[in-house]
Order: sequence, then structure tokens, then C-alpha cells
Amino acid sequence: MRSAWRALTVASLSTAALFAGSASAAAEATGAVHPESWPALAAPVTDPAIEQRIDTLIAAMSIEQKVGQIIQGDIGSTTPEDVATYHLGSILNGGSSSPGGDEFGPASAWVAAADAYYDASMRPNGNLPRIPVMWGSDAVHGHNNIVGATLFPHNIGLGAARNPALMEKIGQATAIEMRVTGLDWTFAPTIAVARDDRWGRTYESFGEDPAIAESYAAALVHGIQGRRGDPDWLRGPHIIATAKHFLADGGTADGRDRGDARIDEAELIRLHAPAYVAALKADVQSVMASFSGWNGVKMHGNVSLLTGVLKQRWGFDGLVVGDWDGHAKVPGCTPTDCPASIAAGLDIYMGPASWKGLYASTLAAARSGALPMGRLEDAVRRILRVKLRAGLFGAGRPSSRPYAARYDLLGAPEHRAIARQAVRESLVLLKSNGILPLKADARILVVGDGADDVARQSGGWTLTWQGTGTRPEHFPGATSIFAGVRDVAQAGGGSAELVVDGRYSAKPDAAIIVFGEDPYAEFQGDRADLYFDDTRGNLDIMNRLKAAGIPVVAVFLSGRPLWVNRHINAADAFVAAWLPGSEGGGVADILFGKADFKGKLPFSWPADARGAPLNVGDAGYKPLYPFGFGLTLTDRKRARALSEDPGIIVEQPLTGPIFARGRPIGTRQLQIDGANDSPQAISGAADNGAIAVRPIDRDAQEDAREIIWAGKSRGTLIVANPRAANLSGAGSLALTVDLKIDQAPTAPATLELRCGPGCTARLDIGPRLAAIASKGWQSLSIPLSCLPDVRLDNVTAPFALSSNAPLRLTLSSIALTPIKETPCR
Repeated sequence: MRSAWRALTVASLSTAALFAGSASAAAEATGAVHPESWPALAAPVTDPAIEQRIDTLIAAMSIEQKVGQIIQGDIGSTTPEDVATYHLGSILNGGSSSPGGDEFGPASAWVAAADAYYDASMRPNGNLPRIPVMWGSDAVHGHNNIVGATLFPHNIGLGAARNPALMEKIGQATAIEMRVTGLDWTFAPTIAVARDDRWGRTYESFGEDPAIAESYAAALVHGIQGRRGDPDWLRGPHIIATAKHFLADGGTADGRDRGDARIDEAELIRLHAPAYVAALKADVQSVMASFSGWNGVKMHGNVSLLTGVLKQRWGFDGLVVGDWDGHAKVPGCTPTDCPASIAAGLDIYMGPASWKGLYASTLAAARSGALPMGRLEDAVRRILRVKLRAGLFGAGRPSSRPYAARYDLLGAPEHRAIARQAVRESLVLLKSNGILPLKADARILVVGDGADDVARQSGGWTLTWQGTGTRPEHFPGATSIFAGVRDVAQAGGGSAELVVDGRYSAKPDAAIIVFGEDPYAEFQGDRADLYFDDTRGNLDIMNRLKAAGIPVVAVFLSGRPLWVNRHINAADAFVAAWLPGSEGGGVADILFGKADFKGKLPFSWPADARGAPLNVGDAGYKPLYPFGFGLTLTDRKRARALSEDPGIIVEQPLTGPIFARGRPIGTRQLQIDGANDSPQAISGAADNGAIAVRPIDRDAQEDAREIIWAGKSRGTLIVANPRAANLSGAGSLALTVDLKIDQAPTAPATLELRCGPGCTARLDIGPRLAAIASKGWQSLSIPLSCLPDVRLDNVTAPFALSSNAPLRLTLSSIALTPIKETPCR
């Protein structure tokens, strides 16, 4: 560890010298930029009184305190006592963390927890100064971790609205609702510019054109933080904002979450810098480093961007926080030891469960001098500066601060009104054959699996990380799209009946079908293509209604544009509703003509399902509907029929070989992933540090794959379906694997069958692999029924093998084989 720190001291920590005297040499390295080529910003405004206070604090702090300030733990693995013992400067709640482990607990539990952590940080400890802890949370579409909070449309819908003033109102409402629960720091706004819609975080982006994010960044920062110079800046109804994820998280190759943006520096500046410039001009106080990389260098270790551009060229004097163990993906790093990230310019490690090991390794380096005190104190200075600007030293317990415990403000009527306006302005009308607006006195049939489901219309990052596992009672005060339609129809003298499968008893005047994607978040939403997987028969419902002469209005819920040509053809009107959040009444307002459509496409809509990047201004740009497209109620020209050829192979055999002759069969993908990583599709040799794969010869050239698990951290080999497959009607099946075990595992080797976000069946097959080790080629057959709690109706990956321990095997083939049911053994 010491040698690693010492090497980095020379190579990275002397950043002033690096960029003053060796800029050209640094720029020649992979992933290095020319900071002087980036737009310049005015020097930051400093407060001499605050800087003097920081000097006094740092002089009085112990080295343990200084190290503790740059460590952030998750509340799921960090107690108030830990905050006191290790002097932790901040905590967070991850997407699936909550006080007491109850994701649906009352807001009062959050206030109580905030007090407990604050009290621990302020507990007297000799002569050491008391430094209040900060609590950060992903409030990305409202205070979305809290039952009863207002859920605004996700960013993709807000991007369609093209209304910066509305963004400021959303930021203000979100900050107030966070204050209610005692929190003072949001990891928002996300100002990513998504350039490949296969990315699982596309819905967190405002659009493919950087101008939208650029126009929104300042408005959201002002809404969340207030305006510098005003007495309530970062105080009262305002909190600390975070611009994320720096930089080019939306520009990764193939839309892979946490992947690598392979673009030149000019494109990096043109596409991904403008929103950050706007956020910094609005005095954002925190910037989050991206999981992703640029031209092979992970952002958590990119000194030329974190320090050379962000801190030096742009003069950012706030703090840079890492993402969820993002430092662990920097070469030479582990979750518990990463000198390179601090060297590169990170100020706070986000080490959710790894924080204690990080603390120990960083403290040892600081004591030995391997971590120069200047870099450590610079990070601490930035953290203290933000805390002092936010008034945390004099704010008192979170429960005593303005708006705290005012639970009537969670989902307050004025906040829901803002959200409902946002829904109205986010809807994009793609097709209209003159059926809209609907008459309020009509008999309306509402169908589709998304019609009465607030969780579906809210998407990921809703109470849980993936937005799954919730029930209707977890959304008090929210309005489903059906409920909104019913309320408007009843008020107008009409009626609305909910029949999910569309089998009505009395013929309606018109039907509204609500359908779309299931919730997902981050890499769980990465896709191989853009084909909409209509696994619930919505197209059949539409065609049945159409055959009966019933006009059909389609409301499509999605986190990105998808190929839905067949559904558009079957509808008389087609609305891209994105992920509207808790206020489904906003959809009804538009369908019944209380307001006109204003939304314009923030992303180009694809003409086929292949998923190749499709962005306005690119060569060969041929969308189905271009960026900025959106009809209004006055547009009544009958639409032409669309091609129903998706341009990809959709159907493939459910059983039989899924991997053979060294490659996946059909459109399946061979993937690898590691701890805190996203699945990476591979074709040849690949190595992510946890698992390595290379083609080898068995009976023919490269007809098998050798897979080596390094044993450093979890690694997984995956055979993934391009879309979910329903195997529930295929009878009894087994996974039959032809393989050779060259090194047996010494710990569990887990066979997995994956069935969507939050759904994985697992079985430890380590003993079976050990039993056939060093015996040459063997055939292993495992009935799927042996996997506990297996679900076969939504199989996204029929095979995955995961291990934390060293393991080496050679794989020849994998098949889903029909069998007579046999007992598990």
C-alpha cells in the first residue's frame, strides 16, 4: 500500500506541476485532456471569514478526523456510533437503504435517524473540534425514497417539456421535502447527455442534445440550493445540490452503464461539458464523479479531468464525491484501498460497506506520509467549505431546522400541482387520427397492465433502487393514470371503467390503453436492442378493440424511445408518456383537452429496433420521428402505416443450445461482470480484473472458452437473452453444460438464473464442480427446478456462474434440455 501511495505522490499528486509544466506529456497519455482547450470560468468567490474558520478548524483537527471527513458510509452498514468513532464526514442512503432497513417506513424514522447521526458527530471528544455530519440521498425525481413524497416525472419527461422555469420549481419542492426528513444534501441533478438509448439510465437524461441539459442545469441548482448572495442560499428551504455524473456517463460505447466513452476530446467538450459549466456558474457545491471512463481511464482516477479541468481550469472550489465504490474500478484499487482516486482529485470516497477498510488504509497512508498532507487537507478544506456555506455548524439538530418534521409538506398540494403541470408538459403526441381530445361525457374503457399502477408509471428510483417490490398502499396521495381518467370523466358526466384485459361488457365510446416498460435502474436496464418486449399481450388487446370498431388511445410508459411500430399502427392516437410519476391526473388533463400537448421529443425515435446510436446531427440520421417532434391537438392528418419489420431477429428457440462452438446462440450475448460493475458483452478475449475469458481450441479453432476467476472480488459469466423469455410453458428443463474444471473452487460457485430486476434464482454448484475437477471433459446437468424460488416466465439470463474465489474452467456448450422431472441432489 505504501509503495502505491508513494508512486502516486510522484505521478499524480503534484497536480500543479503536472498542468503547469508537463501538460503536453500528460495529454499524450490515454484518457488525458488539454485543460487549456476547455471553456474558462470566472474565478470562484471566496469568503475570507469562512476560509479563516477553515484554517482554524484544520489546525485543531486530528489526523483521524481529517481522514474521517473524506470517508462516506451507507446507513445500511454505518451506525451513529461509527460516525462518532471514525469521525465520518458524511453518510448516504443508497437506493435500497433506509433507517432500520424499512424501505417503506415513516418519514419520522428518517428525522430520528438524522438526529442520531448528527448527535454522534457532535459528541464531545476532548479538545477536537466538532464537525457536523452531512447526509446525502438520491432524490432524482422528487424525494423518491419517502412514502408519500411527490414523485415528479423522470428527467426524460422533463426534457420533453423544454421549460427551465418549471425545473426551478421542481428543485425547490424537492429540497423542501428533503428538509422535512432532516436531510441536507441531494445527489441531483443528473445532467447526463445520453447518446445511446440502450443505456439503462437514459431516463435520467434530459435528452440527446446537450442544449437541454445546459438550459436546465442552472435552474435546477437554483431551485435546490437557492441563489448565492440570498440569505437562504443552502439554508432554510434549500439544500446542497450535486451535478452528476462527471463526465460523459451518457456517452459510453454501446450504451453500457459504467462503461467507457470512446470519443475524442472535442466531442467530450461539445456534448458533455456545457451542462457542467452551467451548473458551476449557478454555484453548485458538489460534483459526483462518474462510474464510467473516457478512452480507457476511469473517471474516479482521471486527474486531468477531476483536477486539471474541474478544479483548476474551471476553478471549482466545492467538493468532488465518488459514486458507489466507483474508486474500486481504478487500476490498482480495491473497494478498501484506492490511493489513485484521492490523487486524481476525489474529495470524498463513497464506500457504502467498504468505508471501514478505506478509513484504515487511508489513515495509514496519511500517517506514513505516503498520502501528502497537502492533498488530504485540500479535500478536507473543500468539505468544510461546503458545510460552512450551508450553515451546518450552527444549524443544530436536523429536527430543529426549518421545515423539519412538517410532514404535511410531503406530497403537499402545491408540490403535486407542480408535478401535474410537469406531466402535462412532458407528454409527446406521436400519432393523432383526430380522436383527441376525448369527450368528458363519454364512456371510456381503460385497459392495459400499466393503467392503475403508480409504481409502473414512476419507474426506477422509486422507494426502492429498482422501483420494484412496492404495493399500492406505498403511494398515499398519488394518482394512477386510470384514477385521473376516472376523475375527469366523472366530473364531465361520463364514466371510466378499468378492465385490464380489455374484455368489456358494454361497448365503450373509446378505449385508453396504458402499457410499457417495467421499472429498472442503472445497469439493470441496459439493453441489447430497442425492441419493446410486449410480454403481456397489449398488442393483442389493441387489435381486438380495433376490430370491434373502438377508437384506441395508447399511452406508452417508458424510460427511452423503443421500437413500437406495431402498437402505433394499432392505435388511433399514440402518446409517449415517459415515466410521469405520482400525478397521473396530468395525463388525463391532456387526453380530455384541458390543455394541449406541449411536449417535444428529447430523443430521436427509432425506425427499427437495432438500437444503433441515433442522434440529431449525426451522419445518416434517419429516425422514425426526429428530435423535437411532437404533435398538438390541432394536428389531425391521418398517419401513414409504419413498417412492422423491426430489423432484428426477434424469435429464437426457447430450448436447445444457448452457447455452442465458443459463442452464444442466436441473438444472445456472452457477458462478464464484476463486483460493482455492469455486465459487459464480449466476443473475444476479455478481462475485467475479476474474471478473464479467452477463446481456446477443443475440437476446432476457438470452439471453447477458458474462464478464469481471479478470486480478488466477485466475477460472473453470463449468457443473456436479448429480451425476456417465457419458459414457463416449456415443461421440465435442465441446464446441460459441457465443461472441464481445471481449478476447483474453494468457496461457493453460484449458478444463477436471472428473471429481471430484483429476481435471481441461485444454487451453489461448487461441490459439483469440485467433484469433476481434473477429470477432463464432463457433462453437468442441473434441473431448473433445483434452483430455489426459480421463476421461468421472465428469463433474462438462463445461465450465469458467479464466484468470489479462484476458479478455472473451460466451457464448450450450454443447453436448455427437456427432461423428465428428477429430484434435486
